[in-house]
Amino acid sequence: MSFQPTFPGLFSPSHGATPVQPDAPQPLPATEKQIAYAKTLAAKSKQPLPENITADRAALSKWIDAHKAPAPQGRFSDYPSSKQVGFAERIARLKRSEVPPECFRDRTLMSRWIDSNKPR
Repeated sequence: MSFQPTFPGLFSPSHGATPVQPDAPQPLPATEKQIAYAKTLAAKSKQPLPENITADRAALSKWIDAHKAPAPQGRFSDYPSSKQVGFAERIARLKRSEVPPECFRDRTLMSRWIDSNKPR
């Protein structure tokens, strides 16, 4: 037989016990690269950065997306970038295989090929 003492009212609010509530997660501060890029965009558009926007990484990212120049649309806009091609060729060399030819004409196909073949 064991003795288990009881402490009536130990966890009542009158004794100072309060329910634990998780603090709201604090937003991550913006990175130095984000801030530098945002300042460059602000100077080009001649608009000041909103106050205290550098304290929230997500808010600054949204501001950057709204103010950056759109990607150029043209004949070759759907082709993969040179960095994508170089990375895919390095992966193919490591795996001793080849990048499928159709991947060189479509950036989405190239991205999928890279994701499915990159070393883990």
